[in-house]
Amino acid sequence: MGAAVGALLSLVTLSGCFGSSSSDSEEESIAAAKPAQRPRNVVPYWVNPDGSAARQVAAYRRKGEDAEAKLIERIAAQPVAEWLGVDDPEGQARGFTEAAAQEERDALLVFYNIPHRDCGQYSKGGAADGNTYRAWLDKAVRGIGDRAVTVILEPDALPHAVDGCTPKKFLEERYDLLTGAVDKLKGLPHTKVYLDAGNPHWIKDPRRMAEPLRRAGLKKADGFALNIANYQTTEDNKAYGKKLSALVGGKPFVIDTSRNGNGPVPGKEDPEAWCNPKGRALGETPTVRTGDGAVAAYLWIKRPGESDGTCKGGPKAGQWWPRYALDLARNVKRRG
Repeated sequence: MGAAVGALLSLVTLSGCFGSSSSDSEEESIAAAKPAQRPRNVVPYWVNPDGSAARQVAAYRRKGEDAEAKLIERIAAQPVAEWLGVDDPEGQARGFTEAAAQEERDALLVFYNIPHRDCGQYSKGGAADGNTYRAWLDKAVRGIGDRAVTVILEPDALPHAVDGCTPKKFLEERYDLLTGAVDKLKGLPHTKVYLDAGNPHWIKDPRRMAEPLRRAGLKKADGFALNIANYQTTEDNKAYGKKLSALVGGKPFVIDTSRNGNGPVPGKEDPEAWCNPKGRALGETPTVRTGDGAVAAYLWIKRPGESDGTCKGGPKAGQWWPRYALDLARNVKRRG
């Protein structure tokens, strides 16, 4: 148990779970629902036994709602990324990586604090300025230390630089911050880093992403990430990723398959088709056995069951939404 578990439990509220105070019966129910770690040779990443999905499973079981519990177990049983918040990045990074190390697994973290984040949309925020971000980064790096971790670095930061959403006056600083982050993270002994490169529906011509990736430090990074928090199919992402990889020296890539089981919403009627769309499903479960040398892993980077924002009846971006989680699990297509 020890310090790592104590740090982990203190992070429950920070990571958008159900709160840190529970009765004895609630804790016993959660313990009984604790998901097992997946085989390391299939996916090396840590399954959080105290995540939102695991707690939801326990809550459904307490109420005798076994069918719902079984659906949410499809999420709770998988490793999902932990998104570092603004507060106490050192403690969060240490807590997650220590808990993972105790299970002989790697942590999967998302750094999401770049200044001018998300262009003022549902996930707006981030560090106040470059120096604030560098200080935040230094604390997160200290928290990781020598433990094994994969970092998905700043979703949206590069695609928003390419699509013009981020004003040009901020771009030089953004590239400097991303390059600096890659340098510091790759200075750690057991850290992998993937830069976000959007998805094939966003920056449709991969040639537009190549130079921004290079400017952001891709040469030192382990590769790039696609489809974060989006719904584009795995096959479309693979085709796009291979074209982009060929433009940047053959770098491998990872694909977020957390919610792409039914692909994107068809048609173009909804300008916010990316935001809590109906009828979506969990995609391929996380694995490093992709059967494709260019694809390093399928990962659940966006945490399935958490809202994209206050659209279509959803709560605030990043908050756990049981109804949406149930739909994602219920809509999974059985693979033969």
